[in-house]
Formats: sequence, structure tokens, C-alpha cells
Amino acid sequence: MQDILKKVRSGEIDIEEAEAALKRRILRVGDCGRLDIERDGRTGIPEVVIAEGKDPKHTEELVRSLYEETGFAMVTRLDPKEAQDLMESVPIEYHDDARIGVIGSREPCSGTVGVLTAGTSDIPVAEEVKVVAESLGCSTMTAYDVGVAGIHRVTEALEEMSGKVDVLVVAAGREGALASVVAGLMDVPVIGVPVSTGYGAGGSGESALLSMLQSCSPIVTVNIDAGVIAGMMAYKIARLAGDGSST
Repeated sequence: MQDILKKVRSGEIDIEEAEAALKRRILRVGDCGRLDIERDGRTGIPEVVIAEGKDPKHTEELVRSLYEETGFAMVTRLDPKEAQDLMESVPIEYHDDARIGVIGSREPCSGTVGVLTAGTSDIPVAEEVKVVAESLGCSTMTAYDVGVAGIHRVTEALEEMSGKVDVLVVAAGREGALASVVAGLMDVPVIGVPVSTGYGAGGSGESALLSMLQSCSPIVTVNIDAGVIAGMMAYKIARLAGDGSST
């Protein structure tokens, strides 16, 4: 950042060029990573560290560096043992069901995200959605185990959320029908998250994914078990709706 500011002072670049350069600014972390620390300013969503597949030492370096630079860090797909080890050096708040660690805070937005699951087995993915949305600044409402096998359960949940949420995220495995039902009943955007529950032909989330993609009710569908991505998109929708902004 100092190099960019010096170039502005010397007249090498103008304010617009400096602003563009700052938005592309990268923070190098040893030999293990390059953090896109200006992502939040460009996209509204900050850089997030995924722990899955990483050396725990690299995860620690990245999370600490991101927090020290921006005042906020989130690490996803973090198993309990690794979380315990990480907490010895970085004081994250760990959310067990979601497998997400968070340190720092962001300004709250006035939007609200509703999160539903078809079954109890879908809760871990739904909790990813909830924790991400809340950590980014949204309020949330949840209703779990309201699948179509007992359709009266979802109507009760939707009545409670009606007029109170700006977007709904539906996590469902097996045939994934709940997302289509919800989208056919509610007047807010619906994000479908197929979950890798279910077995046999079309199991592991494949039937749920195809069902959501083929829905005749208008929904947006993310990948199987992509609760983090759904939470990010739900936050963006809720923030814009809650703030009454179009940008």
C-alpha cells in the first residue's frame, strides 16, 4: 500500500489508478499463499480460508495474517481437532456443526436470511449457511426438519418467516423437493442447496441437485453441500434488500 501511495505523491499515477491498484492488492503469506485482501471492497464478500486439504500450519498462517490485516477472518471446513489446535494460537470462535471458525466482526446489515432443511441430516450444511450469513452481518431465522414427507411442517415454518426474511436458503438431500415447494409459495428469492444425504440410485446429493436444476419454480441452485457459497449469496441478497440498495 505504501508503494502505491508514494507513486500518487510523486505523480507517477493518479487517484483512479491508485484506487484500481489497491483493489487488486495481494498479501503474500510466506510461501503458502496470497491473500486477496481487497476482495471485500470489490465484491462485498471477504477472502475466506478453506482448511480442507491444507497443511494446518498453512491454515494458521493464513488465518492469522488475514485477521491482522483486515480485522476479520473466516476459516471453513475446519475439523474439530484442527480447530482445537488453531485456537491455541488464534482465538477463533468455532462453530462445531458448521465446521467454521471466525475471528473479528463486520458491520451488521439490516437484511435477514431464512434457512430451512428438509431433514435433520441436512443441518450441518444449513449451519454453514447460517454461520456464514451471520458472520458477514445478517440476521437469520431457521426451521429444520420441515421436509415434504410432512408438508404441513413447512407451511407452518413459512408462515413464521413470511414478511420477515429477504431470502430463503433450502438445504435438502434425497430428492430435494423442498426447495421447489418453498419457491412456489414465497415471494422472496430462494437458493437451493442439494445435500449429499440419500443412498442408492441418485444418492449422495445427485438427485437433489438435478431436481433443483429442473425445478419449475424459479430457484437458484448451488453445488452439492455448498453451504458456504449459499450463505455468501444469501448475505448479498439480504444486504441489498435490507439496505434498500441497488448496487
